[in-house]
Amino acid sequence: MPVPPGLSAPLGCDAVGLPARHGFRMMAHLSRPGCVFADADWWWWIVPAESDLGLVWPQPARYVPGAYVPATRPRLIHSPEGGAPYTPPIPLYLMVCRVAGTAPAWSTVPRQGS
Repeated sequence: MPVPPGLSAPLGCDAVGLPARHGFRMMAHLSRPGCVFADADWWWWIVPAESDLGLVWPQPARYVPGAYVPATRPRLIHSPEGGAPYTPPIPLYLMVCRVAGTAPAWSTVPRQGS
């Protein structure tokens, strides 16, 4: 998913997707959503690269490195007020856990190669 013109993504971009039925609920509870893309089936939030470090994003969420969303061409439905495309990953993760009905789980084990 391309970052809109005028926004800077110095931290790289990954994406977190949820089924569309959760989209409006997520947006209502996020205080500073970044770029959000959507199609009929999925909503995608842009997060800084490696926002999966130490986290396991629960189902039904999908974590996509590089923000390369498979098979669809979602359209931009929300642009952030600031100059960066990012949704803060920790509040997003906590909301995803709430939607999934799971407790947040943090890992202190570094990723292999880190």
